[in-house]
Amino acid sequence: MKMPERVSPADLDARIARVVRDDIRALAGYRVADASGMIKLDAMENPFGLPGDVRSGLGTLAAAQALNRYPDPEARALKRVLRKTMQVPPGMELLLGNGSDEIIQLLALACARPGASMLGVEPSFAMFPLIARICGLAFVSVPLAGGFDLDTEAVLAAMARHRPALVLLAYPNNPTGNLFDHAALERIVAQAPGLVVIDEAYHPFARASFMSRLHDFPNLALMRTLSKLGLAGLRLGMLIGRPEWLAHIDKLRLPYNVNVLSQCAAAHVLEHGAILEQQAAAIRAERARLAGALAKLPGVHPYPSEANFILFRVARASALYDALKRRGILIKSLAGAHPALADCLRVSVGAPAENDAFLAALTASLPEIATSHA
Repeated sequence: MKMPERVSPADLDARIARVVRDDIRALAGYRVADASGMIKLDAMENPFGLPGDVRSGLGTLAAAQALNRYPDPEARALKRVLRKTMQVPPGMELLLGNGSDEIIQLLALACARPGASMLGVEPSFAMFPLIARICGLAFVSVPLAGGFDLDTEAVLAAMARHRPALVLLAYPNNPTGNLFDHAALERIVAQAPGLVVIDEAYHPFARASFMSRLHDFPNLALMRTLSKLGLAGLRLGMLIGRPEWLAHIDKLRLPYNVNVLSQCAAAHVLEHGAILEQQAAAIRAERARLAGALAKLPGVHPYPSEANFILFRVARASALYDALKRRGILIKSLAGAHPALADCLRVSVGAPAENDAFLAALTASLPEIATSHA
């Protein structure tokens, strides 16, 4: 038998360079920090588990599924529950994805004509420009104004100049946490030459939405997710909009992209929606408490948030991030994410005990890093 050919590292690199796109090889992939053994406050997850009776019902339901069969490719039962829970207007369609990331990818692929672009603001969700570039769309970035407010006139001017096929805006914005002005977003939708998608991932904590305006704009669609609501492990995102748009985007969706366990589990938990709303209310209350405590700490500047996290600025943020990790607290470092986020950290709102542990670690770490810098 012929032995496999031995390839030197240089030869392998050359082969990869001939096959993999240059722009893909140049990309820095999305990285997720290891949270083993830590209080995890870095990923905007709901810190509360489901009640025992709901979990028991999930176990019974999962055991009854025919795992030897493919799931319903249209997830019809789940869509019926989602329509009711999210008060989707009549005449609007839903497209489900394996998390919002897949929805963003489908949108980008559908709009990636030669020379086409996606427009967004920065700083915002890191996956918007990353997925655009992966799918071959130029990404047009409009900087946010001071205080991370939307620079409406700059967005309108960029749309007029670049004529983007797709505009993606988060409402509230991530990682800044603020809600952009509703009337300003309406102006953008009205003047956009293509499709505008408003990402409402943090809707349970902001309770502000464009859902009731879908019939008013022919080029508006919304993204929602169940991840922030408490079902991040199911990986379920959705696009809501006119069927004329979604019919074409759905052509790019791979068959059976939402598995049978995610479908039945999501429908089951959403039938207990009052529990999820109670948890969201508790997170909103903890957000207010956490923001107040941060504002009292010397040298810490928290930004207003309508999401389930708080962005704050502090001197020597990277050193503080490391000090918190040494104390078993994992939050999100935004070092290098965007110039406007220099010395910024983002903390997810946890359960009360988790927030107390974070504040204690932060209070202990601040003088420590100040002394080490002196």
